[in-house]
Amino acid sequence: YLGIPLIAVAIALPWVLYPTPTARWLNNRVMTLQGWFINRFTQQLLLPINLGGHKWAALLTSLMLFLITINMLGLLPYTFTPTTQLSLNMGLAVPLWLATVIIGMRNQPTAALGHLLPEGTPVPLIP
Repeated sequence: YLGIPLIAVAIALPWVLYPTPTARWLNNRVMTLQGWFINRFTQQLLLPINLGGHKWAALLTSLMLFLITINMLGLLPYTFTPTTQLSLNMGLAVPLWLATVIIGMRNQPTAALGHLLPEGTPVPLIP
């Protein structure tokens, strides 16, 4: 393999595949497909969410593109998929989960704490 470390190829390959925008009026097919895919994903993501949740769209779209890229790298021979390790999954999941819990407690504390009670709990037992 000509002494080329495959990890360098695995890291550089997705950046080569990402099309770069040009100053032309009409884009090529790859740019059109990429723009269509990101717009469609964002539209599907924002459809069931109220306006307060729209600020999460950029984060979730970039997270999805990151995970797709990382998992596609795992298809290359002699490469390692980082999403198989708990450290990457927990490193992404815990901050996102904690952010939703903290924002829920800040915005609607009674509804957030209400999820900790069983349904139909009598009022005197709530404290």
